[in-house]
Amino acid sequence: MCPVTCISGIDTDIGKSVATGLMAKALGARNFTVISQKVAQTGCSGIAEDILLHRELMGVGLFPEDISGLSCPFVYEKACSPHLAAECAGEQIDPAVITEATEKLAARYEHVLLEGAGGLMVPLTRELTFLDYIAALGYPLILVTSPRLGSINHTLSALELARSRGVELKGLVYNCHDAADTRICDDSRQLFLDSLRKYGFRDLLVDMQRVGYYQKNRAEFDCLPLFDIIDQ
Repeated sequence: MCPVTCISGIDTDIGKSVATGLMAKALGARNFTVISQKVAQTGCSGIAEDILLHRELMGVGLFPEDISGLSCPFVYEKACSPHLAAECAGEQIDPAVITEATEKLAARYEHVLLEGAGGLMVPLTRELTFLDYIAALGYPLILVTSPRLGSINHTLSALELARSRGVELKGLVYNCHDAADTRICDDSRQLFLDSLRKYGFRDLLVDMQRVGYYQKNRAEFDCLPLFDIIDQ
């Protein structure tokens, strides 16, 4: 089994950082060694803010790999696409640096959750998108979606892209915590399951609630099937 699993979303602010942190916590609760990684972070400085969120949700402190920058090699202050944020800092993101960091983490941990920046087609450089990157390396993907307006188009587009590039899709995380209309939420869920089958992926979708739900009820995110783990 590949120790690296990529997490992307159908759009920005879709909940992939929360999903990544909750998945890491669930894996850790089953005594797996697990660490999250971010390909690049924009809009902050120092330790990547998404890495900080992951650790908070995991209920742990910073890892040595966070302090050294291994868990997020590229952090830029300008809040924009990674390729432009790097250019504004007089740099260019080197994919080989991300890959080297991932390989070092994979040698130390049983699970590495590699979170992208934005969606699948976000450019890391002017020549390379996040989808290009994970397709070239053969990393499996978990996609975060939701029932909010526009999600059907974005989700089906992402499934089309993943299939066309031969990316293994392990399943969908359905961020339904803001769904006010039950009929829309239920209909979109069923449409996504039907679409997974249509595109030749396994029809696995897990619901994700608001973070407070897991904290208040001391509940775990039921995500283990995405990692082919059967809870005993």
